[in-house]
Amino acid sequence: MATEEKQLPEKGVHGEVSQDRFVAGQDLTRWKTPLGRFMAAVAERVTALLGPYAALVFTLLLGLAAAASLALVFGEVYESVTDADGVAGLDDPVLSAAKSVRSPELDVAVTAYTNIGGTVGMPLLATAIMVALALRRRSWTPVILMLAAGLGSLIITILGKPLFGRARPDLSDAIPPYEHSASFPSGHSLNSIVIAGIVAYLVILRLKTARARVLTIAVAVIFALTMGLSRVYLGHHWLTDVLAAWAIGVAWLALVITSHRLYLTVRTRRRTAVAS
Repeated sequence: MATEEKQLPEKGVHGEVSQDRFVAGQDLTRWKTPLGRFMAAVAERVTALLGPYAALVFTLLLGLAAAASLALVFGEVYESVTDADGVAGLDDPVLSAAKSVRSPELDVAVTAYTNIGGTVGMPLLATAIMVALALRRRSWTPVILMLAAGLGSLIITILGKPLFGRARPDLSDAIPPYEHSASFPSGHSLNSIVIAGIVAYLVILRLKTARARVLTIAVAVIFALTMGLSRVYLGHHWLTDVLAAWAIGVAWLALVITSHRLYLTVRTRRRTAVAS
């Protein structure tokens, strides 16, 4: 069996099944809970009707609906907490601390950095990585996953801002160029953690050493954390906007990864059935 695995092409679907299935010895296609086994069974039925990629897209759409609902619930809880001056009690002290360490040079550097996570920088960066991964693997899977992850986080941001309408910090506390949309959730923070997370996940699938995996995760985490904190430093968001965006982003990222695991499960079972 091991010889057969080595003889399989490393690109396309065969590469996905042979190389993306195991991470640190864990089989991503093995579901240990009743809920997981139920989802895998449903994914097989949907795949039989729509095909594997169509089933993956369908699963992601269901995940997006779940993530949007989660964001709505999170927003309601968030409003209740901030109205009671709970977590929001961090906002003013943190903004004051950020203002105390500002300097003209640092302002320019942080503004340039935060632009990477903006409406121009992040799509360009994500597209370049997506194309590179798709060409290298000769697979549509990176394209579907990254588009779904990015568009999902964008939709959640667009829907969340007018829904809750939270005001940003005063312009007197912010560094130009100013932003005038609603503050909750922080789009830069949400998009950066989702894109960095899905890229790290796709890269880790093909890494062979624990050191390489840890380094990849560290780079993704540092990027997401610093991007979010840059928004607070510039006075463009409250800290709680960033914390909420991180929480929502992690939830959406988990759903995207779960969708991919279901896709891998169906692909693996189909290949095993054909082989037998």
